[in-house]
Amino acid sequence: MGGGRNALRTAGGTPALHEPALFEMETRIDSREFKKVTRRELLKLAPVLAIGAFAIPQLQEPLLRAGLGFSDWASARLFRSGHLATTFPDSDVVPFEKFPINGYDVADPRVDLEKWTLTVNGAVQKPGEYKLAQFQALPQVHQNTRHVCVEGWDAIGRFGGARLSDFLQLVGADTQARFVYVECADDYYESLDMTTALHPQTLLCYEMYDQPLTREHGAPLRLQIPTKVGYKQAKYLTSLSVTNVLTRVGYWEDQGYSSFYGL
Repeated sequence: MGGGRNALRTAGGTPALHEPALFEMETRIDSREFKKVTRRELLKLAPVLAIGAFAIPQLQEPLLRAGLGFSDWASARLFRSGHLATTFPDSDVVPFEKFPINGYDVADPRVDLEKWTLTVNGAVQKPGEYKLAQFQALPQVHQNTRHVCVEGWDAIGRFGGARLSDFLQLVGADTQARFVYVECADDYYESLDMTTALHPQTLLCYEMYDQPLTREHGAPLRLQIPTKVGYKQAKYLTSLSVTNVLTRVGYWEDQGYSSFYGL
């Protein structure tokens, strides 16, 4: 037959591959299939490997910290600054006396309400001491929102105060900074990412149920953030700092809890 071995044809008349070319193609196909199978098998084994890693005491804490860090990172990316937490009609609000009281250390750190000021520092143009009347002079917001505690309970309450974003504007805060950090009279401390701090429902709260905030609920000033879990909503505020660096994240976060914990 003319043309030699390279001119072989199939029974249908189409050109046939000579043996070395056919072997080379089969090898490439086998290699691709092997890679697919290998990836599938590795994915199947991943949970087993993860469980096995958790069985090693030295790896447990780093793995948990890495997983929590990734969860916080992903949650922060998904957080929508314009998305509002659900608000409720007055008929859904629990009676004031039935709204749970949750404390960190003591129910009342004995704040001197007459002399109280909030110390403001960090990346702001107007650092200093701010009195309660200056917060009350800002546009007032009332909202009926749900407070969700990490311990498993939740309650709908009525809260009033000034938007944290309005106060940050008043003090000339650098809103390109990453965090707002607060400290409290009961030695509690907490931080917020700037996106959460600027959210329109994040309040510097000085009222509950249209009355001045009571001592057990954090008087004279607390955070009220319906987009966050309860432990982010620090009470008895004494200082506020705008910063790019945190030496401490939050009381519970520094013990392994989520630093973002959005709802």
